[in-house]
Amino acid sequence: MKDNHYPTIRDIAQLVGVTPGTVSRALNDSPLVNQKTKQQILQIAKDLNYSPNLVARRLSTGRTSAIGVVVPFFTRPSVSERLEGVVSVLSNSHYDLVIHDIETPKQRSVGFKEILRKERIDGVLIISMPILEEDIPYLRQSPVPVVFIDRKHPDLADFDSLAIDDVEGGYKATRHLIELGHQKIGFIGDITEVLIPPNSDARLPKDLFKFTSSRDRYNGYKKAMSEAGLVVRDDYYGEDQHGHKEAKDLAMHILDQEDPPTAIFAASDSQAFGVIQAARVLGIKVPQDLSVIGFDDIQAAEFMELTTIRQLLFESGRTGVEMLLGAMNGGRREKENIMLPTELVIRSTTAPVGDQGL
Repeated sequence: MKDNHYPTIRDIAQLVGVTPGTVSRALNDSPLVNQKTKQQILQIAKDLNYSPNLVARRLSTGRTSAIGVVVPFFTRPSVSERLEGVVSVLSNSHYDLVIHDIETPKQRSVGFKEILRKERIDGVLIISMPILEEDIPYLRQSPVPVVFIDRKHPDLADFDSLAIDDVEGGYKATRHLIELGHQKIGFIGDITEVLIPPNSDARLPKDLFKFTSSRDRYNGYKKAMSEAGLVVRDDYYGEDQHGHKEAKDLAMHILDQEDPPTAIFAASDSQAFGVIQAARVLGIKVPQDLSVIGFDDIQAAEFMELTTIRQLLFESGRTGVEMLLGAMNGGRREKENIMLPTELVIRSTTAPVGDQGL
Protein backbone atom coordinates (compact mmCIF):
# COMPACT_ATOMS: atom_id res chain seq x y z
CA MET A 1 0.00 0.00 0.00
CA LYS A 2 1.07 3.56 -0.69
CA ASP A 3 2.12 5.86 2.11
CA ASN A 4 -0.73 7.84 3.70
CA HIS A 5 -3.22 5.29 2.36
CA TYR A 6 -5.73 4.24 4.98
CA PRO A 7 -6.53 0.51 4.71
CA THR A 8 -10.00 -0.34 3.47
CA ILE A 9 -12.21 -3.41 3.41
CA ARG A 10 -11.23 -3.84 -0.24
CA ASP A 11 -7.52 -3.98 0.75
CA ILE A 12 -8.22 -6.69 3.33
CA ALA A 13 -10.35 -8.64 0.84
CA GLN A 14 -7.54 -8.57 -1.73
CA LEU A 15 -4.97 -9.88 0.75
CA VAL A 16 -7.23 -12.69 2.01
CA GLY A 17 -8.60 -13.55 -1.40
CA VAL A 18 -12.28 -13.06 -0.55
CA THR A 19 -14.94 -10.55 -1.50
CA PRO A 20 -15.36 -7.21 0.33
CA GLY A 21 -18.79 -8.45 1.45
CA THR A 22 -17.18 -11.40 3.23
CA VAL A 23 -14.77 -9.05 5.01
CA SER A 24 -17.63 -6.82 6.09
CA ARG A 25 -19.56 -9.79 7.48
CA ALA A 26 -16.49 -11.07 9.31
CA LEU A 27 -15.82 -7.68 10.90
CA ASN A 28 -19.42 -7.61 12.08
CA ASP A 29 -19.09 -11.13 13.54
CA SER A 30 -21.59 -12.69 11.14
CA PRO A 31 -22.14 -16.47 11.56
CA LEU A 32 -22.22 -16.73 7.75
CA VAL A 33 -18.40 -16.59 7.62
CA ASN A 34 -16.50 -19.75 8.58
CA GLN A 35 -14.29 -19.44 11.64
CA LYS A 36 -10.95 -19.96 9.87
CA THR A 37 -11.63 -17.23 7.28
CA LYS A 38 -12.97 -14.91 9.98
CA GLN A 39 -9.80 -15.29 12.08
CA GLN A 40 -7.63 -14.64 9.04
CA ILE A 41 -9.58 -11.48 8.18
CA LEU A 42 -9.44 -10.20 11.77
CA GLN A 43 -5.70 -10.80 12.00
CA ILE A 44 -4.96 -8.91 8.78
CA ALA A 45 -7.28 -6.09 9.86
CA LYS A 46 -5.30 -5.87 13.08
CA ASP A 47 -1.93 -5.97 11.26
CA LEU A 48 -3.06 -3.15 8.96
CA ASN A 49 -4.41 -1.15 11.91
CA TYR A 50 -7.73 -1.04 10.08
CA SER A 51 -10.36 1.37 11.37
CA PRO A 52 -13.90 1.22 9.96
CA ASN A 53 -15.25 4.13 7.98
CA LEU A 54 -17.85 5.37 10.44
CA VAL A 55 -19.64 7.51 7.87
CA ALA A 56 -20.10 4.49 5.59
CA ARG A 57 -21.20 2.32 8.51
CA ARG A 58 -23.75 4.90 9.60
CA LEU A 59 -25.12 5.18 6.07
CA SER A 60 -25.43 1.42 5.72
CA THR A 61 -27.02 0.76 9.13
CA GLY A 62 -29.14 3.89 9.45
CA ARG A 63 -27.64 4.50 12.89
CA THR A 64 -25.22 7.17 14.05
CA SER A 65 -23.28 5.11 16.61
CA ALA A 66 -23.50 8.21 18.81
CA ILE A 67 -25.16 8.83 22.16
CA GLY A 68 -26.09 12.35 23.14
CA VAL A 69 -25.77 13.60 26.70
CA VAL A 70 -27.55 16.82 27.67
CA VAL A 71 -26.13 18.51 30.77
CA PRO A 72 -26.36 21.97 32.30
CA PHE A 73 -22.98 23.35 33.39
CA PHE A 74 -21.04 20.10 32.94
CA THR A 75 -18.11 21.47 34.96
CA ARG A 76 -20.15 21.09 38.15
CA PRO A 77 -18.47 18.28 40.11
CA SER A 78 -21.70 16.31 40.55
CA VAL A 79 -22.36 16.39 36.79
CA SER A 80 -18.79 15.49 35.81
CA GLU A 81 -18.78 12.50 38.19
CA ARG A 82 -21.99 11.24 36.60
CA LEU A 83 -20.32 11.63 33.20
CA GLU A 84 -17.44 9.47 34.44
CA GLY A 85 -19.95 6.70 35.03
CA VAL A 86 -21.32 7.12 31.51
CA VAL A 87 -17.84 7.01 29.98
CA SER A 88 -16.92 3.87 31.96
CA VAL A 89 -19.59 1.99 30.00
CA LEU A 90 -19.23 3.60 26.59
CA SER A 91 -15.44 3.23 26.52
CA ASN A 92 -16.03 -0.49 25.92
CA SER A 93 -18.56 0.08 23.15
CA HIS A 94 -18.51 1.41 19.60
CA TYR A 95 -20.61 4.44 20.55
CA ASP A 96 -19.30 7.99 20.42
CA LEU A 97 -20.31 10.33 23.24
CA VAL A 98 -21.65 13.72 22.16
CA ILE A 99 -22.00 16.17 25.06
CA HIS A 100 -24.43 19.07 24.78
CA ASP A 101 -23.45 21.52 27.51
CA ILE A 102 -26.30 24.00 27.99
CA GLU A 103 -25.27 27.15 29.83
CA THR A 104 -27.31 30.04 28.41
CA PRO A 105 -31.04 30.72 28.16
CA LYS A 106 -30.76 30.79 24.37
CA GLN A 107 -29.15 27.34 24.32
CA ARG A 108 -31.86 26.17 26.70
CA SER A 109 -34.70 27.38 24.48
CA VAL A 110 -33.48 25.55 21.36
CA GLY A 111 -31.91 22.58 23.10
CA PHE A 112 -34.40 19.77 22.71
CA LYS A 113 -35.56 20.94 19.29
CA GLU A 114 -32.08 20.34 17.84
CA ILE A 115 -30.68 17.55 20.00
CA LEU A 116 -33.47 14.99 19.64
CA ARG A 117 -32.88 14.27 15.96
CA LYS A 118 -32.33 10.72 14.75
CA GLU A 119 -29.71 11.69 12.18
CA ARG A 120 -27.51 12.97 15.01
CA ILE A 121 -27.86 10.39 17.78
CA ASP A 122 -29.21 6.92 18.53
CA GLY A 123 -30.26 7.76 22.08
CA VAL A 124 -29.97 10.53 24.64
CA LEU A 125 -29.24 10.86 28.35
CA ILE A 126 -30.59 13.98 30.04
CA ILE A 127 -28.59 14.61 33.20
CA SER A 128 -29.67 17.08 35.90
CA MET A 129 -31.57 19.18 33.36
CA PRO A 130 -34.91 20.46 34.70
CA ILE A 131 -37.76 19.77 32.32
CA LEU A 132 -40.02 22.69 31.42
CA GLU A 133 -43.56 22.36 30.10
CA GLU A 134 -42.46 23.51 26.64
CA ASP A 135 -39.94 20.64 26.49
CA ILE A 136 -42.51 17.89 26.92
CA PRO A 137 -43.90 17.83 23.33
CA TYR A 138 -40.37 17.46 21.90
CA LEU A 139 -39.57 14.66 24.33
CA ARG A 140 -42.86 12.91 23.58
CA GLN A 141 -42.12 13.05 19.84
CA SER A 142 -38.50 11.96 20.20
CA PRO A 143 -37.53 9.41 17.51
CA VAL A 144 -34.80 8.03 19.79
CA PRO A 145 -34.90 6.56 23.34
CA VAL A 146 -34.48 9.02 26.22
CA VAL A 147 -33.31 8.33 29.77
CA PHE A 148 -33.35 10.92 32.56
CA ILE A 149 -30.73 11.00 35.32
CA ASP A 150 -31.24 13.19 38.38
CA ARG A 151 -34.51 14.51 37.07
CA LYS A 152 -38.15 13.56 37.43
CA HIS A 153 -41.32 15.07 36.01
CA PRO A 154 -44.88 13.85 36.67
CA ASP A 155 -45.79 14.06 32.97
CA LEU A 156 -42.80 11.92 31.95
CA ALA A 157 -43.20 9.01 34.36
CA ASP A 158 -43.36 6.59 31.44
CA PHE A 159 -39.74 7.43 30.47
CA ASP A 160 -36.77 5.61 32.00
CA SER A 161 -35.30 7.62 34.86
CA LEU A 162 -33.02 7.58 37.89
CA ALA A 163 -33.34 10.13 40.68
CA ILE A 164 -33.00 10.64 44.42
CA ASP A 165 -35.40 12.01 47.02
CA ASP A 166 -33.82 15.42 47.64
CA VAL A 167 -36.34 16.28 50.36
CA GLU A 168 -35.42 13.14 52.27
CA GLY A 169 -31.72 13.89 51.78
CA GLY A 170 -32.14 17.40 53.18
CA TYR A 171 -34.09 15.96 56.08
CA LYS A 172 -31.28 13.47 56.85
CA ALA A 173 -28.65 16.22 56.82
CA THR A 174 -30.62 18.44 59.20
CA ARG A 175 -31.59 15.58 61.51
CA HIS A 176 -27.90 14.76 61.90
CA LEU A 177 -27.21 18.29 63.10
CA ILE A 178 -30.22 18.26 65.42
CA GLU A 179 -29.15 14.95 66.93
CA LEU A 180 -25.79 16.54 67.70
CA GLY A 181 -27.65 19.09 69.81
CA HIS A 182 -27.69 21.99 67.34
CA GLN A 183 -30.72 24.26 67.49
CA LYS A 184 -29.48 27.28 65.57
CA ILE A 185 -28.99 25.80 62.10
CA GLY A 186 -28.48 27.80 58.92
CA PHE A 187 -29.03 26.88 55.29
CA ILE A 188 -27.18 27.98 52.15
CA GLY A 189 -28.44 27.06 48.69
CA ASP A 190 -29.18 28.24 45.17
CA ILE A 191 -31.41 31.10 44.09
CA THR A 192 -34.95 29.78 44.06
CA GLU A 193 -36.49 32.08 41.45
CA VAL A 194 -35.23 34.58 38.89
CA LEU A 195 -36.64 35.98 35.67
CA ILE A 196 -34.51 36.67 32.59
CA PRO A 197 -35.32 36.80 28.87
CA PRO A 198 -35.45 33.29 27.35
CA ASN A 199 -33.32 34.25 24.33
CA SER A 200 -30.55 35.88 26.33
CA ASP A 201 -26.95 34.88 25.58
CA ALA A 202 -25.93 35.63 29.15
CA ARG A 203 -24.29 32.63 30.82
CA LEU A 204 -25.57 33.50 34.28
CA PRO A 205 -27.64 33.21 36.35
CA LYS A 206 -28.03 29.49 36.18
CA ASP A 207 -31.41 29.58 37.86
CA LEU A 208 -33.33 30.21 34.67
CA PHE A 209 -33.04 26.45 34.36
CA LYS A 210 -35.38 26.10 37.35
CA PHE A 211 -33.22 23.66 39.29
CA THR A 212 -35.27 22.13 42.08
CA SER A 213 -32.74 20.09 44.05
CA SER A 214 -31.65 22.98 46.31
CA ARG A 215 -35.26 23.96 46.99
CA ASP A 216 -36.20 20.35 47.77
CA ARG A 217 -33.24 19.96 50.12
CA TYR A 218 -34.33 23.16 51.86
CA ASN A 219 -37.83 21.70 52.24
CA GLY A 220 -36.24 18.67 53.90
CA TYR A 221 -34.36 21.04 56.20
CA LYS A 222 -37.58 22.84 57.15
CA LYS A 223 -39.35 19.52 57.77
CA ALA A 224 -36.66 18.36 60.21
CA MET A 225 -36.59 21.74 61.96
CA SER A 226 -40.39 21.77 62.32
CA GLU A 227 -40.50 18.23 63.72
CA ALA A 228 -37.90 19.22 66.32
CA GLY A 229 -39.81 22.37 67.26
CA LEU A 230 -36.96 24.58 66.06
CA VAL A 231 -37.27 28.01 64.49
CA VAL A 232 -36.32 28.50 60.83
CA ARG A 233 -34.74 31.96 60.94
CA ASP A 234 -34.56 34.25 57.93
CA ASP A 235 -31.19 35.62 59.07
CA TYR A 236 -29.74 32.09 58.92
CA TYR A 237 -30.79 31.61 55.29
CA GLY A 238 -28.71 32.45 52.22
CA GLU A 239 -29.18 31.86 48.50
CA ASP A 240 -27.10 32.82 45.46
CA GLN A 241 -25.75 31.42 42.23
CA HIS A 242 -24.21 27.99 42.71
CA GLY A 243 -20.52 28.01 43.64
CA HIS A 244 -18.11 27.97 46.56
CA LYS A 245 -17.25 31.68 46.23
CA GLU A 246 -20.89 32.73 46.38
CA ALA A 247 -21.45 30.40 49.32
CA LYS A 248 -18.44 31.87 51.10
CA ASP A 249 -19.88 35.38 50.77
CA LEU A 250 -23.26 34.22 52.06
CA ALA A 251 -21.66 32.43 55.00
CA MET A 252 -19.55 35.49 55.88
CA HIS A 253 -22.75 37.49 56.23
CA ILE A 254 -24.61 34.81 58.21
CA LEU A 255 -21.73 34.05 60.58
CA ASP A 256 -20.65 37.64 61.17
CA GLN A 257 -23.62 38.60 63.31
CA GLU A 258 -24.20 38.83 67.05
CA ASP A 259 -26.09 35.55 67.29
CA PRO A 260 -24.68 33.28 64.55
CA PRO A 261 -25.78 29.68 63.90
CA THR A 262 -23.78 26.82 65.37
CA ALA A 263 -24.30 24.69 62.25
CA ILE A 264 -24.91 25.22 58.54
CA PHE A 265 -26.36 22.80 56.01
CA ALA A 266 -25.14 23.62 52.49
CA ALA A 267 -27.16 22.29 49.55
CA SER A 268 -24.00 20.97 47.84
CA ASP A 269 -20.45 20.04 48.77
CA SER A 270 -19.08 22.92 46.70
CA GLN A 271 -21.16 25.34 48.75
CA ALA A 272 -20.09 23.62 51.97
CA PHE A 273 -16.45 24.28 51.01
CA GLY A 274 -17.35 27.97 50.72
CA VAL A 275 -18.85 27.90 54.22
CA ILE A 276 -15.68 26.35 55.63
CA GLN A 277 -13.62 29.01 53.86
CA ALA A 278 -15.72 31.77 55.43
CA ALA A 279 -15.33 30.22 58.88
CA ARG A 280 -11.54 30.22 58.51
CA VAL A 281 -11.52 33.88 57.50
CA LEU A 282 -13.62 34.76 60.56
CA GLY A 283 -11.52 32.63 62.92
CA ILE A 284 -14.36 30.20 63.55
CA LYS A 285 -13.21 26.64 64.15
CA VAL A 286 -14.87 23.77 62.29
CA PRO A 287 -16.33 21.68 63.89
CA GLN A 288 -15.61 23.00 67.41
CA ASP A 289 -17.51 26.26 66.89
CA LEU A 290 -19.40 25.50 63.70
CA SER A 291 -20.61 22.23 62.21
CA VAL A 292 -20.88 22.08 58.41
CA ILE A 293 -22.62 19.45 56.30
CA GLY A 294 -22.83 19.29 52.51
CA PHE A 295 -24.63 17.22 49.90
CA ASP A 296 -23.45 14.96 47.01
CA ASP A 297 -20.22 13.39 48.36
CA ILE A 298 -18.12 14.48 45.39
CA GLN A 299 -14.54 13.18 45.26
CA ALA A 300 -13.15 16.28 46.99
CA ALA A 301 -15.46 15.77 49.99
CA GLU A 302 -13.39 12.88 51.31
CA PHE A 303 -10.19 14.87 50.90
CA MET A 304 -11.74 17.80 52.81
CA GLU A 305 -13.11 15.37 55.44
CA LEU A 306 -16.55 16.85 54.86
CA THR A 307 -19.62 15.36 56.47
CA THR A 308 -22.17 15.08 53.69
CA ILE A 309 -25.15 13.30 52.18
CA ARG A 310 -23.89 10.82 49.60
CA GLN A 311 -25.74 10.23 46.40
CA LEU A 312 -24.51 7.65 43.90
CA LEU A 313 -23.09 9.95 41.23
CA PHE A 314 -20.81 7.59 39.29
CA GLU A 315 -23.26 4.70 39.65
CA SER A 316 -26.18 6.78 38.37
CA GLY A 317 -24.24 7.63 35.19
CA ARG A 318 -23.26 4.03 34.66
CA THR A 319 -26.74 2.63 35.32
CA GLY A 320 -28.41 5.33 33.24
CA VAL A 321 -26.37 4.61 30.11
CA GLU A 322 -26.90 0.87 30.58
CA MET A 323 -30.65 1.52 30.65
CA LEU A 324 -30.33 3.61 27.48
CA LEU A 325 -28.33 0.94 25.64
CA GLY A 326 -30.96 -1.62 26.60
CA ALA A 327 -33.74 0.58 25.21
CA MET A 328 -31.77 1.31 22.02
CA ASN A 329 -31.13 -2.38 21.38
CA GLY A 330 -34.72 -3.40 22.01
CA GLY A 331 -33.75 -5.69 24.84
CA ARG A 332 -36.19 -4.22 27.32
CA ARG A 333 -39.71 -2.86 26.98
CA GLU A 334 -40.82 -2.02 30.52
CA LYS A 335 -39.86 1.47 31.60
CA GLU A 336 -38.07 1.91 34.91
CA ASN A 337 -38.21 4.75 37.41
CA ILE A 338 -35.41 4.02 39.85
CA MET A 339 -35.15 5.96 43.11
CA LEU A 340 -31.52 5.77 44.22
CA PRO A 341 -30.70 5.86 47.95
CA THR A 342 -28.91 8.62 49.82
CA GLU A 343 -26.61 8.02 52.77
CA LEU A 344 -25.31 10.16 55.62
CA VAL A 345 -21.50 10.09 55.58
CA ILE A 346 -20.08 11.40 58.85
CA ARG A 347 -16.57 12.82 58.71
CA SER A 348 -14.84 15.57 60.68
CA THR A 349 -16.81 18.78 59.92
CA THR A 350 -19.71 18.05 62.29
CA ALA A 351 -19.61 17.56 66.06
CA PRO A 352 -21.85 17.92 69.12
CA VAL A 353 -22.74 21.52 69.87
CA GLY A 354 -20.52 23.28 72.42
CA ASP A 355 -21.53 25.60 75.25
CA GLN A 356 -21.59 28.57 72.88
CA GLY A 357 -24.36 26.89 70.88
CA LEU A 358 -26.80 26.43 73.81
